[in-house]
Amino acid sequence: MSAATAVEVPKAGLLDPFTGTGHLIGFMLRRDRVRIALWTLIVAVLYLVSLAPGGEYAVLNDDPEARAARALTLSSPAMIAMGGPGYGLDDYTMGAAVANELILWMVVALAVMTILQVVRHTRSEEESGRSELMRAGVLGRHAPSLAVIVEVALTNLIVATAGMLALVVMGLEPADSAVMSFGIALAALVYGAVALVTSQLSESSGGAMGMAFAVVGATYVARVVGDIQEPLGSPLSWLSPIAWVHQTRVFVDTRVWPLGIAAVVALALLAVAAFLGSHRDFGAGMVKVRRGRADASPLLNGPIALAWVRQRTGLFWTAAGLGLMWFATGSILSEVPNMLKAVGDNPIYAELVKGGAEDMIKTFAAFIGGYSAFGAAAYAIIMTLRVKAEEDATRAALVLAKPLGRFRWLLSNALVAALGSLVVLVSGIWAMGLGAAATGVDEVGFGDFTVLALAYVPAVLVIVALALALYAWVPQAASAVCWAVFGWMFLVLILADVLDLPDWVRGLSPFWWIENTMLESQPLSHTLGLCAVALALLLVSMVGFRRRDIHG
Repeated sequence: MSAATAVEVPKAGLLDPFTGTGHLIGFMLRRDRVRIALWTLIVAVLYLVSLAPGGEYAVLNDDPEARAARALTLSSPAMIAMGGPGYGLDDYTMGAAVANELILWMVVALAVMTILQVVRHTRSEEESGRSELMRAGVLGRHAPSLAVIVEVALTNLIVATAGMLALVVMGLEPADSAVMSFGIALAALVYGAVALVTSQLSESSGGAMGMAFAVVGATYVARVVGDIQEPLGSPLSWLSPIAWVHQTRVFVDTRVWPLGIAAVVALALLAVAAFLGSHRDFGAGMVKVRRGRADASPLLNGPIALAWVRQRTGLFWTAAGLGLMWFATGSILSEVPNMLKAVGDNPIYAELVKGGAEDMIKTFAAFIGGYSAFGAAAYAIIMTLRVKAEEDATRAALVLAKPLGRFRWLLSNALVAALGSLVVLVSGIWAMGLGAAATGVDEVGFGDFTVLALAYVPAVLVIVALALALYAWVPQAASAVCWAVFGWMFLVLILADVLDLPDWVRGLSPFWWIENTMLESQPLSHTLGLCAVALALLLVSMVGFRRRDIHG
């Protein structure tokens, strides 16, 4: 027998469905090592800064009267929506405050990370054609799905361990810290399983991500409405993975069994994903694409139309999911004065409580508008960097083989990503305005929300241009650098005053240059400056893209 025939390769149909999973796990971990390190660092720093001397929760811990006053406000619908149902209010310790007020945001942050990773390694790989090449070898049908779930589970485990250690270092009970940190990781894993299901339903990565983000938004609304109806947990709130972590009641009356619900639901979703994956064609989604016209519309002729077709599904679902979140947030603006009246000495909220009730509502609305703008910025990074996926899949080379200049192709994709980001921005802030109007808030009008949204437009455009410039010059590092910048901007938004950062450091974030347009006008110099930065980055990206080769 010759060496060439000594080893028999199993036929694809005879392979175990999970063959090659171990190799894929190692490959994914190596590929995402920078992302994992960045997320771990961001979570640990957020905990450490919040709990450090001078931080928000340390300030409360040193002032019993402030803790008692804050506990009174946590029964208001506004605080329930922004935090949790409010356990341990009779003795509001620092641990209870951390659990009530940080769990929601940590679950959402890790859910976003998990969804991005799952879609990146499943549906995006099918879109690019790389998964088909790998399956031509010895690779089982379900190996990619199992590998990515194991990878995100390990990632969340690492992040949770870092978060637990940060909580313990700052003086909180180890057992409760572990339940909280690993409960957050388990809830995020549920959303990862949701993303695996949506990756079977949609044939585009944008659609899969958008539907998963819509589920995050819907479960957030379910938790808010349910907890407002019954703080101890109504049937509606129990439909949300976020509520399952809150129901552990860590640092108050810790119980672990609600996390069993998350484990069971995650396993059930994985089973659904496996079933769907076994009953669909490779490369296709369970939701069939609607038949198009026999002849394309003249509007679909050109690179802009191609970019729009590639991004429209993700835009729809992302705008819908985030819109639900911001609508629910806007509906509690009327409770803001009651929520903030007792925390005027806290440096985190000092700016929010200046002036009367009207100023409080306007300032808080502008504060939440900043979060909405960050959602648009995240969308901008994801969609702008889709050009790298197009290049890696050699589709860019095929398109550019036609009489189409590389600048026109690049700018067409950037234009659609920028317009989509602005749609997410404006629709989110408008949704908040609709929620406020629906609950009778008349201190702030629809025009105020529109002005606020428009003020953030240049900052979002800077993010688009930055992602484009990084792709043009350092495509392999573009994603990691963009998300590192995003994490830094978020820390500046929420912790700049606590850390007493100098203005020049804060000014590195484009969002710092946006004023509270609810109370004062946006300086023209700031707007023009941000536009100039965006234009400069765009020119830099064109220079870099012209100087390098296109893959394929």
